[in-house]
Amino acid sequence: MQFVINQLYKAFDHKEVLKDVSFRFEEGKIYGLLGRNGAGKTTLMNCLNGDLSVDGGSFYFEEHGTKQEVRPEDLGYVLSTPTVPEFLTGREFLKFFLDINKSSIRSPKTQEEYFELVHLEPSDRDKLMKDYSHGMKNKMQMLVNIIAEPKLLMLDEPLTSLDVVVAEEMKQLLRSLRDGRITLFSTHILDLALDLCDEIVLLSHGKLERVEKSQLDREDFKERIIEALRGDSYA
Repeated sequence: MQFVINQLYKAFDHKEVLKDVSFRFEEGKIYGLLGRNGAGKTTLMNCLNGDLSVDGGSFYFEEHGTKQEVRPEDLGYVLSTPTVPEFLTGREFLKFFLDINKSSIRSPKTQEEYFELVHLEPSDRDKLMKDYSHGMKNKMQMLVNIIAEPKLLMLDEPLTSLDVVVAEEMKQLLRSLRDGRITLFSTHILDLALDLCDEIVLLSHGKLERVEKSQLDREDFKERIIEALRGDSYA
């Protein structure tokens, strides 16, 4: 399975944010979408998710040479600022999600198994989510997206504001779940992308470009990437 973006274009008024974006993402890999703040990473994800309309181009899944339309259930989207129903406890939220999706969950687990998957402490599972830390809300947001098993999982700067322990737990979880899906991980931190991702894709001046990780071992090449990130902005 591949996820194909073909000549995607998006502008706001006269600002071109995405210009002729084309790329093929392969199943089983974590892709680091690298770009400075304001380069258009969130815009790209919002276009793929359907939250923003595109002004040109297309995107679709391709399997065995056959194009497949992108359905809402094919996509998972984890926001940088987690959005959860704070009037529910973690357990109530998980139960609600499992109940409404029970017909589509292929290998259901117990609630406790799901909580263990994201390392949510037993003492926190019955607390209202309004009292959760940012990291705990992030874990719950990640958990429901994992349960849904989307073909394409998009993560928009999900680790930037987490403490070291929680961030490492989330990285290990993402590595363990790469098979059978495509993971697109947005970040502006080069070292984080290098540590977690199988492939690096640079969004610069409205276009996507594959970056060879082997080249990034060279200090001069890494400096060129950093300079590109510094100089990029909506054009």
